[in-house]
Amino acid sequence: MNNKKKLTFVINYFYPDLASTGQLMTELCIALQNDFEITVIASQPGYAGEQTNKKNKIFEIDYLENIKVVRINLPDVDKTSKISRIKYIFSYFVLATIALIKEKKTDIIYTISQPPILGGLIGTLGKFIKRSKHVYNIQDFNPEQAEAVSYIDKQLIFNIARAIDKLNCSYADHIILVGQDMSETLKFRFEDRNVPAYSVINNWTNEDEIVPFDKTHKQISIFLDNHNLKDKFVIMYSGNLGLYYDLENIIKVTKAFKDLKDVMFLFVGEGAVKKEMQDYIQSENLSNVLFLPYQPKDFIKYSLNVADLHLVVNQKGIKGVSVPSKIYGVMAAGKPILGVLEQDSEAQLLIDKSNSGIVVEPQDYEGIKNAITHFYNLSQEERKQLGLNGRMYLEQNLKRETSINKYRQLLSQL
Repeated sequence: MNNKKKLTFVINYFYPDLASTGQLMTELCIALQNDFEITVIASQPGYAGEQTNKKNKIFEIDYLENIKVVRINLPDVDKTSKISRIKYIFSYFVLATIALIKEKKTDIIYTISQPPILGGLIGTLGKFIKRSKHVYNIQDFNPEQAEAVSYIDKQLIFNIARAIDKLNCSYADHIILVGQDMSETLKFRFEDRNVPAYSVINNWTNEDEIVPFDKTHKQISIFLDNHNLKDKFVIMYSGNLGLYYDLENIIKVTKAFKDLKDVMFLFVGEGAVKKEMQDYIQSENLSNVLFLPYQPKDFIKYSLNVADLHLVVNQKGIKGVSVPSKIYGVMAAGKPILGVLEQDSEAQLLIDKSNSGIVVEPQDYEGIKNAITHFYNLSQEERKQLGLNGRMYLEQNLKRETSINKYRQLLSQL
């Protein structure tokens, strides 16, 4: 007889999706599958640019090891179009809610803050319909994140969205935040009164899989040859080329280094501002910038090690709202970091505590140029030591097993 409690994860991104949240949630579910009976409700992969075979059915049942996966067939999305994004998000909301209702008894519904507001609302509705508990994992606070970049100019919409998500938080049995600075945003929402029960559990990377490699490693050397990066000082941004990172302006910094023939900027990923970034490079006729798509999950351990310097960035106003989870992979790879981050934000504090790089304020483009020049002028050994400082800090404080055990303990107690 199966006495395991049933968890239903409604999380949009899941294996084999390349989005970082999907990879995190996949690792979490695999780690917990022996402790709980797990069902995952997720969209068909493709939002992050994966090539997949579209299914005809609205709901497809799949399995990953012992995990039941309900795949939702959604319309294609053009991430540069607000209408297309809204259509995709509302389709997901409606269909994911239906899929949740169709599931047999569940003890805990686990949702994340993606899509914004509606991810949490699925859990709120499901809690009452299914008479279960709701754990709300806030990866990004919205509408605060959208407000920071003035995504729309309708303050009324922001106010309504905040009121709905405040209700999601109020009705959740437990909230999980991914950074200490995010707790201040939660408290601010509730004016420090009747703040819902919450825990801070940081995101992670697989530190056993992503380890420091030299550029002489065979796989890395082949990659460098294939993309004409041999003997280059490579400055890499790896991840979502989205709306919340100011990349459409940071890209202009590359022009200042066009005469340094051994400096190359490498942007790996997809997102809403990628075309704008590419258009700028084309208009300026710059040859020191390379764009590549997301790399396969099993190759990330090599691609991260291609860089001499990694960019970890957030737009101004994102402090306490979101934590760039790419920082964990960069630290695991043992590479120095140029953080474009607000002071006292989670990622800034990690760089400072680990002595793994330099941080400048968002929108300080001269500061970014100066920091890149500083790293460029360091010796190879000095850069290597900064990177290893980050790796050592990760091993001591940010192991994947530590975070997953916190999830296991919390969910078991609930």
